[in-house]
Amino acid sequence: MFTRSLFVTLKIFSRQTFTACLSGGHIGHAKISKKFVLRIRAMSIPGGTYSVGATSNTMSKHENRLAKEKSPYLLQHANNPIDWYPWGIEAFQKAKAENKLIFLSVGYSTCHWCHVMEKESFENEEVGKIMNDNFVSIKVDREERPDVDRIYMSFIQATSGGGGWPMSVWLTPDLKPIVGGSYFPPNDRYYGRPGFITVLRTIAEKWQADREQIERQGTAILDALMKGLTLQEACSSMQLPGDDVVQKCYQMLEKSHDSEFGGFGMAPKFPHPVNYSFLFNFYGNNKELEDGEKALEMCLLTLRMMAKGGIHDHISKGFHRYSTDKLWHVPHFEKMLYDQAQLAVAYLDAFQITKDEQYADTVRDILEYVSRDLSHPEGGFYSAEDADSHPTADCTQKKEGAFCVWTYGEVQQLLTDKIEGHSGTKLADIFCHHFSVMDGGNVDPYQDPHQELKNQNVLFIKDSVAETAIYFGISKELTNQVLNRCVEILYNARQKRPRPQLDDKMVTAWNGLMISAYARAGQILNDDTYTTRAVKAAEFLRLHMYLQDKRVLLRTCYSGADSTVTQIPEPIEGFVDDYAFLIRGLIDLYQACFDEKWLDMATDLQKKQNDLFWDSENSGFYSISQNDEFMIMRLKEDQDGAEPSGNSVAAMNLIRLASFLNKADWIRQAEQVMMVFHEQLTRVPIAVPELVSSLMFLHSKPIQIIIVGDKDLPETKQLIACVHQHYLPNKILICVPDNSEGFFNQYLDILPKLEKISSHATAYVCQNFTCSLPVTSADKLSALLCDPKSAQI
Repeated sequence: MFTRSLFVTLKIFSRQTFTACLSGGHIGHAKISKKFVLRIRAMSIPGGTYSVGATSNTMSKHENRLAKEKSPYLLQHANNPIDWYPWGIEAFQKAKAENKLIFLSVGYSTCHWCHVMEKESFENEEVGKIMNDNFVSIKVDREERPDVDRIYMSFIQATSGGGGWPMSVWLTPDLKPIVGGSYFPPNDRYYGRPGFITVLRTIAEKWQADREQIERQGTAILDALMKGLTLQEACSSMQLPGDDVVQKCYQMLEKSHDSEFGGFGMAPKFPHPVNYSFLFNFYGNNKELEDGEKALEMCLLTLRMMAKGGIHDHISKGFHRYSTDKLWHVPHFEKMLYDQAQLAVAYLDAFQITKDEQYADTVRDILEYVSRDLSHPEGGFYSAEDADSHPTADCTQKKEGAFCVWTYGEVQQLLTDKIEGHSGTKLADIFCHHFSVMDGGNVDPYQDPHQELKNQNVLFIKDSVAETAIYFGISKELTNQVLNRCVEILYNARQKRPRPQLDDKMVTAWNGLMISAYARAGQILNDDTYTTRAVKAAEFLRLHMYLQDKRVLLRTCYSGADSTVTQIPEPIEGFVDDYAFLIRGLIDLYQACFDEKWLDMATDLQKKQNDLFWDSENSGFYSISQNDEFMIMRLKEDQDGAEPSGNSVAAMNLIRLASFLNKADWIRQAEQVMMVFHEQLTRVPIAVPELVSSLMFLHSKPIQIIIVGDKDLPETKQLIACVHQHYLPNKILICVPDNSEGFFNQYLDILPKLEKISSHATAYVCQNFTCSLPVTSADKLSALLCDPKSAQI
């Protein structure tokens, strides 16, 4: 869930019927009937004990249809006493044949409150009987089916003003939403609020009493929701948003920036890598201005504070989902692949600009974690690790963060060795000082409503290594050695603990983000091992998540027995973000290894994305294709959140590919995307910072850097490395052999005119259809990249 105190609203219409509605009685322009309102608060359950007469999830007494699924989240519910169905025709036909409402439950495997609701309600025999008698129950993994999640979450957000997971929605047999919310407590005893059993019985009674009225009301709500979510048409008379949008986005981020601890907004604090991407781009286009320097410093402060904070796993590496406080200290402990990918890119940008090794070290940290713990042997990347785990092997109750936290006594017991030459100083002394480990724990009770972290320590750095060295009167080098040794000891100790559940589902979109991270690490850190890892992942996707005959992507695949790659019986075809994120990854991969097949594949995928998702009437990309017959709406994602939206990334992809391939029609298509989201860009650009970055790219014109030479020769590699040393957010880098008749010759007429000078690898810097004089040395190329206008001819 988004927060632990999220309000969900069940709004029931009169004694004859019920539905959900917007406050004030309107959804869009539709008038909604008078309503009766019940407000239900997402609970903080004391002591972390969730069982209320539930059966054990490990019992084989029950086995429902979810046992045949591959999703770890769905498999978690395979032994519930509920007759769960996966999303699909079998459930829909049953609902229509028996004229029953559908109960739709949406969540994901690492969702803490999803686990809570399962323990409290879905394992409860009484709940199971009520649901089986009165509803057709469908369980959906939101990471498998973002299309289902997006539609019904839009309904929840429109009707309650908030949203989160688990998402609970009741639908008519023709899939129209009528009422819903998020987490429901199990019974009425929780603070006097109606519990899940009461809600189920009330809804079942209302459906029996007046089905026709409820169905009519559901149709009215759906029509109103569709009107409210319809974006404006991109008309020819509309002007492309200007630089004022860019400035407004910067000002909105500056206003929400925490100048003391970094980040944007109040607690809880999320990483929001899309903000850093925009601000780095803003800096790259405004280096000489005070605002540009301020944008850079906002990013650098945030990245430094996050790297020091508890949101960063200092023992196993990588980053947790978000911080519950403004200090980045106490995290929500799940780890998501998409966070690792985007944060790695942010830290790479920081290193490329500053040349400060602390940012490069954090990149290596993230990629080590992903390579070790989130990687399939064949090259794909797993989705996530759970926040909850068993504190000990014989403990039956999971706790959040149990795998990651430490008591003072544990640290003292593990780090007993003394520092040679410094009698009396133990490893534990230095470690506890540096990582803020305290006797009695370092977690404020306010940040621990379930008391799961009582007496525990979340490792958190306040002082630098240099300051710790001064405090103990030892060298910085020795301090680093001691801390590294301590981390190794604690890492080995942690491996003996029960691990959190791994969600080994592999999602194409998130794999695309991770390919970008590894490819860009290969470029910027000049390390071929990262490039090789990106190539391995791309090959994995091409083999397992791309249907060659249909030329379409699949959304997911799974790790089966002996790490074999498996699929569900009816594989889910990819959504727009699967295409957009992978295309971006392949473009970045080309610029790391210069194998033209990856740019060729990106081009083919862009054409397929246009065929499947482009709105030919009003422009912009729908999230789902026209082939999905069970979706009641086709929506266009209009917000850059934990992940950027498919439209934002697609706009940048179109501009980049157009610059590679000289395709003016794709530039116009990117401009049309901007027009569709004109209102968001001009009114609240902070909601779409990734799209604003695309707008900046469009306005600033790309710099084409063409290197003629064998990519494997040392002199060519020197020129390529020189390019990657510079932060150039608007660059297009091409490397072709001399007299090449390869992929680019069918697109770029200028290539035959660009030749080697004196048989040496040669670089040309081009902008606004004008190219510089050729250069053959890294020094001269560096001078050109610092001021490309200075040498144009």
